[in-house]
Amino acid sequence: MIPRSPARAQDGCGWQRLWREAFTEPRALLAWLGLERLAAALPPKPPHGFAMRVPRPFAARMRRGDPRDPLLRQVLPLRAELDEIEGYGADAVGDLAARRARGLLVKYRGRALLIATGACAVHCRYCFRRHFPYGEEHAGADRWRAALAALAADPGLRELILSGGDPLSLATARLAELAEGLRAIPHLRTLRIHTRLPVVLPARVDGELLDWLSALPWRRVVVIHANHPAELDGEVAAACRALADAGCILLNQAVLLRGVNDRIEALEGLSERLFEIGVMPYYLHQLDRVRGAAHFAVGDRRARALLAELRARLPGYLVPRLVREEPGAPAKIPL
Repeated sequence: MIPRSPARAQDGCGWQRLWREAFTEPRALLAWLGLERLAAALPPKPPHGFAMRVPRPFAARMRRGDPRDPLLRQVLPLRAELDEIEGYGADAVGDLAARRARGLLVKYRGRALLIATGACAVHCRYCFRRHFPYGEEHAGADRWRAALAALAADPGLRELILSGGDPLSLATARLAELAEGLRAIPHLRTLRIHTRLPVVLPARVDGELLDWLSALPWRRVVVIHANHPAELDGEVAAACRALADAGCILLNQAVLLRGVNDRIEALEGLSERLFEIGVMPYYLHQLDRVRGAAHFAVGDRRARALLAELRARLPGYLVPRLVREEPGAPAKIPL
């Protein structure tokens, strides 16, 4: 069990309550941070219908009064999201073309990805699935039976990736129900979970979840998503260590984002902090070209220069692979 902070121990709130208490109004978040003057930069309504959601534990790590805080920049809607930029579209990585069944995507050999839910605890403004038709395509509720049948019918699929949204936004009982369906698939060897919740809402990693993970029969890989070392406070560290104790291999995926982590100090600090808490740097993604996120883009020349400097400063095992995902490609493209 993860040790609770004194405040959380006193009020006894669980992760569901923290989820409900998230900031959903940009002006409320700005007022809480003492940044009311930034309200003029806000769009008149959620860009493309993509509303803001920021859990308070994540907001608590932001620097009050700092308009350039790297965590704030990841979640605050801006008018720039309304700009129409050539080459930026709704389906940036070709998800819909990879559809095998409702919510089941197969892009790469040996692996399938299940869109377990459309819900997420935080709405990152650069999200490559911000336009994904979750209402039609996710495999949540009772919709995953067809996806599991398609997975069972292909013995070449040995790894299942749970994604979303965020699969850990589902109650543990729902995850257990899904796992029971997966147990009937003999060729499944690895279960991989892509999640941001241990970072933005570490209380989600509770005893019930850890017990469920510990009892799974497959190799378990948890890929978290942190972009800046300031995201990784003591509660996140405790959550990651508990996941490791439950038998999970921990990796991190980051996205290279202008104004967030496009400085060598941020990337170096991220890799070192990840290693401190038992997580290995895995990928550093170039921005997926999704409509509404072009203001986060970092040029390839700058990205390669940052990676070269990172190699000069860190041991090789702490240097993530710089990649881009291209629709239809058989693997991530290294840069």
